[in-house]
Amino acid sequence: MIKVIISTFILVFIAELGDKTQFQTMILTAKNNSPVPVFIGAALALVCSSILGVFAGMYITKYVPPNYIQYAAGVLFIIMGLLTILNKI
Repeated sequence: MIKVIISTFILVFIAELGDKTQFQTMILTAKNNSPVPVFIGAALALVCSSILGVFAGMYITKYVPPNYIQYAAGVLFIIMGLLTILNKI
């Protein structure tokens, strides 16, 4: 169990470094000069989105093989990247 916790922490930590969310929290902190409330809001948002991901993963994998989910996630990331480049997001 501890191995899963550590690997999940490392994966999420690395994935979140330098992403749009981190830049937005930096901007919010700079604009509001309120690091603690921004940290609390960002931390709660990450916890809530993680809860959704865990429950969605538990439900979806009952009906869809994990490798299909992985392919779909890859395609969605590519689409999101293209939309970001085109300034649509």
